[in-house]
This record gives sequence, structure tokens and C-alpha cells, in this order.
Amino acid sequence: MSRVAVYDACILFPATLRDLMLRLAAADLVQPRWSARILDECFRNILLKRPELSGEALAQTRMKMCAAFPDAMVADDAAVGPVVGLPDPDDVHVVEAAIRADAGSIVTFNLRDFPDRVLESLRIGAIHPDDLVLTLLDEAPGRVCAVVEGQALALKKPPTTLTDLVSRIRNQGLPRSAARLTDLLGSSS
Repeated sequence: MSRVAVYDACILFPATLRDLMLRLAAADLVQPRWSARILDECFRNILLKRPELSGEALAQTRMKMCAAFPDAMVADDAAVGPVVGLPDPDDVHVVEAAIRADAGSIVTFNLRDFPDRVLESLRIGAIHPDDLVLTLLDEAPGRVCAVVEGQALALKKPPTTLTDLVSRIRNQGLPRSAARLTDLLGSSS
């Protein structure tokens, strides 16, 4: 059964990781959720860090994401109870999206921004993307490996080997998942 998870902007920011997380969702391993505010933050930051990228191309990427996962968009306007105790008040909207989506987790690199003491009463957990992918590898190693193999095959500009892709996954903050993928993919990587 798929798990519902809010994807924080920070995991949608790096292209390789965004692609992996969306492919895992397309394989029905995760049910992604996000809000317009999360996507705004993500794509605004991509444009700030990568000014050579076209705003139009990024808007296309955003539209394709939303079209591919029509159930992922969580309305920003539905009322939820107050969320207090987060270290950064700018992250309240992410927790509110998780509440509205009835998500069991928030996938984020910023675990300190989503402390257990705040999320437990809401029945939400924060999980690092490395831990999520490792959990999926434990539960469905063949399916996750097929996702990664498909991702490598789909990357044409430039062509990317499986070894190169796993290296990118490692460099984008998933070192334990990359090590496990290397073991599982063996000589095919």
C-alpha cells in the first residue's frame, strides 16, 4: 500500500532527486502531496540558484508535475488548527499541507525544522529522503531498482549511466540509499 507524504520544497529542488521522488510516486511507492506554496518556494529557489534556467521551462516542469499527479495538490486555504512550536514559523505551511492531505509524513532534509514533539500529536512524522528511499528499498527492492534503472535510461541529455546516476543520488544527500543501490544493482551499475 502506498504512503501519503508531503514533499517539502528542499527535496524537489535538486533535479535528480526531484526526478527520483516523482518516479517513486509514479511506481505507486509513495503518494506525493504538495501545495502551491511549497511549489512556489521550490521553483523560486531554483531560479535564484540557477539563473541560467528559463522561468518558462521551470513553469513547464511544474505544470507537468501537477498534471502527472493531479491528486498531489493540497489547497492552501482550508482551515486547520493552529500549528505551534515549530522552530521556523515559515515552515507552518508545510505542516498545514500535511494535515490537509492526511499525510503520514513530511519528506524533508530539514528534520530539525519539524521536531517530533510538535508532529507526534498531529500523527505526522518527518523523514529524511535517504531514510524514505532505504525503507522503500527494504520493502520493494526490485521495484525501486527498476525505478532507478528507468531513470538512468531516460536521461538522454547527456546520457547517464546507472553508476553516474547513483553517484548523483549520493551527492544529492542520499549516501546510504546510493550505497544500498550499488549493492543491489551490482554489476549492472
